[in-house]
Amino acid sequence: MTITMYGIPNCDTIKKAKKWLEAESKQYDFHDYRKQGIDTELVTKFCNALGWENVLNKRGTTYRQLTQEQKDGLNEANAIELLVANPAMVKRPVLDIDGELHLGFKAEQYSKIFN
Repeated sequence: MTITMYGIPNCDTIKKAKKWLEAESKQYDFHDYRKQGIDTELVTKFCNALGWENVLNKRGTTYRQLTQEQKDGLNEANAIELLVANPAMVKRPVLDIDGELHLGFKAEQYSKIFN
């Protein structure tokens, strides 16, 4: 089983997800958007699998700093551009388990995924 977690290391949700995986002795790779980057191909893969509305984190400060015009005009194409330019707007974590993508973290959700 190959597990890759995508995100930003100082995110509280990422920290909880990492702690859960480590407690369950799950080996994983961590892809840090800030260090390793993010590109259109990766964001498009996330959006195709999970839906762009789900991938876009509307609760974060980066999203709240968008103009009302930007928010009102959102569609998949410009959302992908925004997500590539602002990786902090990608909901976290994105977990890739052997090519199957999962979004967010809740202990119950991870228990179901891994059992």
